[in-house]
Amino acid sequence: MKRAVVLILTVPLLLVAYLYAQGRPASGRTLVVVPFENTSPTPGLEWLSEAFPEAFHQQLNSPVVYVASRDERLRAYDRQGIPANLHPSRATLYRLAEQMDVDYAVLGSYSYDGVHLTATAQLLDMRAQKLLPAATETGPLTDLGNLQSALAWDLLRLIRTDFSLPKEKYVASVSPERLDALENYIRGMLAVSGEEKVQYYKEAVRLNPAYPEAWLELGKTYFAQHTYEPAISALSQVPSSSALAREANFYLGLAAFSHGDFARAENAFQFVATRLPLAEVYNNLGVVAARRGRKNSAEYFEKAIRNDPSDPEYHFNLAISLSLAGDRAGAARELRTALDRRPSDLEAKALLDSLTPPAAGVVAAASIAKAPAQRMKHNYDENTFRQMTVQIQSWAEQQFARSDPRSHARYHVELGRELLAHGFTAEAESEFNHAAMVDSASTAPLTGLAEVSVARGDAREARTRAEASLRLRESADAYVVLAGLDLSENRGEAAAQNVNRAVQLEPGNLAAQNLKRAVAAKLAEKAQPLPQP
Repeated sequence: MKRAVVLILTVPLLLVAYLYAQGRPASGRTLVVVPFENTSPTPGLEWLSEAFPEAFHQQLNSPVVYVASRDERLRAYDRQGIPANLHPSRATLYRLAEQMDVDYAVLGSYSYDGVHLTATAQLLDMRAQKLLPAATETGPLTDLGNLQSALAWDLLRLIRTDFSLPKEKYVASVSPERLDALENYIRGMLAVSGEEKVQYYKEAVRLNPAYPEAWLELGKTYFAQHTYEPAISALSQVPSSSALAREANFYLGLAAFSHGDFARAENAFQFVATRLPLAEVYNNLGVVAARRGRKNSAEYFEKAIRNDPSDPEYHFNLAISLSLAGDRAGAARELRTALDRRPSDLEAKALLDSLTPPAAGVVAAASIAKAPAQRMKHNYDENTFRQMTVQIQSWAEQQFARSDPRSHARYHVELGRELLAHGFTAEAESEFNHAAMVDSASTAPLTGLAEVSVARGDAREARTRAEASLRLRESADAYVVLAGLDLSENRGEAAAQNVNRAVQLEPGNLAAQNLKRAVAAKLAEKAQPLPQP
């Protein structure tokens, strides 16, 4: 099984890592969703077939559910010899799910009568080897997003018997994508040529400029076409607060590096590295540092090797840095290690042959043959990480044991925030407390604890925690908590003051902006103008 450290972390992965670390493997909670069957005679709706798996993948990934990605499903189709556009029979679906070693397979269908869309989903329980009762939802086609959310809730209740969030609250918590933008995004996914993909993704972001999934795929498509400037532009549109930001910055780093903008590449890879220490990102930072003439490139490669000593690329890259620094013996040692792992590496063999046994351990760099280019890592694979089992248990803490307290605390804060978003208040509180212990100077853990108190309905404790955060340092998030509490207590003036402070500190804070509008509406009811900041 591939080691966990090769993977870029996204927020849903934090949750899976957390649960494994708590000794609760996701047994019985893995599933694959196959495209829904179109039983409607209405033309032009074939794209909906893939829209349902996409929606379920986004919504059902949770602390205890892993949903296989579309790429994983297509690879499984390929191994089974199933065409990508074929709707498999139940017997074929069973074999597919068995090969993927998932606990459930989701199959479904949809029809449209010109007014209403009706969608049905059914779980194939691989452990019990039976089909569970079907779930059906009906609504206007224009209300597709809410219909999909309702159907996702139906499935979640079957998978997680402990799931208690009311259906209406679950549906209300999901912001549906506008239909025309979603259609273009899905058609872009289904397109074969890069040109078609670009056309559809560009239309999706034109219709909805705040569509991070479409921006990410547009940027990745441009990168695959070696058109790096448009790739950089598209990937830069993914907000840093998005769950997709790590993946976007990974590809942004690659595109900027390929375009020769090494400073931007370094910033992008640093963005990922500070959120989770990964071998690939350390490697790429080392390559960028070497290109920029920095002396610390070897340090990055050494970090990559500590995380994953089995990858020959890291030893090869370290050998080049050592050779350029004049450490001939060290370079030869790393090249031998690289060749042990990949004997067919002709570049490594040629470089090793150029290093004659030294009289001393260090020689002048000028006496060494011109080194080949160091190698970037282009793989982004979060799915393997999500499926890790016992390796996950101690992995995160081992990684952050070598990291600075700020990065370590950030990991637990982000994990706590997503746990809280999924209703796991006790687990979220534990993560925020851990973050506070790791980095006592950070305000984010205390703000997170205040948000836990809000979720529990303990306004007094929430206010105490938010104020404690502000005593450490002002932050927009803490002021948002206080403003929300003030608003719920009908203290409009105080809410306005706190939300204004939040916006002053962080003008782009969406929660602050939304709350400011809510405060303004509340004050308008009382004919009170919103105080100026």
